[in-house]
Order: sequence, then structure tokens, then C-alpha cells
Amino acid sequence: MTESGQSKPQWGASYRLIAAEKWKAKSAAMGRGVTEALVEYARPKPGMQVLDLACGTGEPGISLASRVGPEGRVTALDLSADLLEIADGRARQRGLTNFSTCQSDAHNLPFPENSFDLVACRFGVMFFTDVRNALAEIHRVLKPGGRCCFVAWGPFEQPYWSSTMGVVHAHVGGTLMSAGGPDMFRFSRPGSLSAELRRAGLEAEEETRTVPWTWPGSAEEVWDYAQSVSTPFRPLLERVPKDKWPAINTEAQAAISKYVDGDSVKFGAVVVLAAGRKS
Repeated sequence: MTESGQSKPQWGASYRLIAAEKWKAKSAAMGRGVTEALVEYARPKPGMQVLDLACGTGEPGISLASRVGPEGRVTALDLSADLLEIADGRARQRGLTNFSTCQSDAHNLPFPENSFDLVACRFGVMFFTDVRNALAEIHRVLKPGGRCCFVAWGPFEQPYWSSTMGVVHAHVGGTLMSAGGPDMFRFSRPGSLSAELRRAGLEAEEETRTVPWTWPGSAEEVWDYAQSVSTPFRPLLERVPKDKWPAINTEAQAAISKYVDGDSVKFGAVVVLAAGRKS
């Protein structure tokens, strides 16, 4: 989730890297439903050449590498060298020899045209500073008949966001995210992402789906995690006066607790899945 022509947002900022390491197992567990949905939607086949854009700490690239087998290859691309180092380490831990990383920008892909059978992007397309330029680059590097597959967030008004950043926003007001900054919900309106794919000359399809979004732990952990890694909401969090934090903490944990089921917090995530095919 690190594709921008600028240095903002600071996806590889030290606080986020510390949080990524602290919560890596539980974060991966929570995101597994989204990753699995995207991988199935992408329909990877053995021998495919795959590009994972804005790969962050390694998914869905690692899962895709397992699917395409030793005859195939996954290149995981991100702007953050620190996140790529984490992704590379996770791939090595799984013994994957067909996974490599590349530090670069989605707006200027360092590959020849017709290089990939499949391009995948998990929660990254919303943050491209020039989505039309980025999709033109994706079109260029796809082989004829190749597909690009994306997952983006559905509306803000859903359990995970409403019970975390929604509580903060209710207390401090103002803009949810900085004007002109990264918008996590840019493609939440049905048809908006597939429309961009068609503008890029791709045959497009799209669907909205609810997938598992389950934290294997407590409501308190979810609240800690949400504050630590939600980079686009950093300006919102920094606007909170110190005297408001006790009430916000209490309300957020109470809101999250409504989704507690045994030892887990089960939200469900509403996401947009979209694909484009190069003719």
C-alpha cells in the first residue's frame, strides 16, 4: 500500500514498521480473508509471471507465488525499502524461490511491455496519485490476454472503520482525511474503479463483497493496532486534544467490543474487487 509519486503518506515510517512487526501475526490473520478473496479472484495458474503492486509486507504476492509454482514468478513492487525487506524475509521463511522484490513506483514501472500475465494489487490502487497514469503503465506491462486484479475498501460506514476512526471523527469533527491527501475510500462507490479500468483500455468487471475481517485477540489490541497502522488517518489522530483521549479510548473499545466473539473480534470487511483484461 505504498504507491505515490511523493513521499507522503509515510507508509514506511518507523512507527508503522514497529507496529507491523509487533502485530505481524495477528495483522496477517485479520487480512487473510481479503488476501484469499483477491487471490481466488485473480485465478493464478502455474507458470504465470505475476506483478504484485504496492505489496507492502508481502501479500498477496507470497500467496500468489505459492500458486504459480516454480515455473512461475512473482515480482513484489513497493516504494518502501523497509517494507520490501519484511516481504522478502517472509518469502524466505516460506522457502519461496520464485519471489523477488523491486523498489519502484507504480507510475513508472521498470519493466518492458508485455512482461506479466497477471498484476495484483491489494489495498493500493486507492493511493495512486495519478491513477490513470498508473493504469496505463499496468496496461503496458501486461501481456495480451493478461489481467490486473484489485481489491479496494468499500464504504467507510462499516464495522471496523466506524468503531475505530469513526469514534475519533465524532469527537473532533473536521475532515476525515486530509483534503488532497490519500483517500482510502476513493473507489467505494460501485462502478468507479471499473470505470477507470475501462478508461485505460481494459475490459473491466467489478463486484462488492463482504469477506472475513477477524482479529484473533482482544478489543484493546484492535484499538491499539488501528491507531498504529492507519496512516491516512494520522492527521485526524494528531488533531485529538489530550483531554479527549480518555473518552475516545473508552468509546472505541466499547464499539469494537460489540463484535467480540469468543477470543476473536469478527467485523467482516466490505471490499470492492475489480479486474481488467488486456485484449
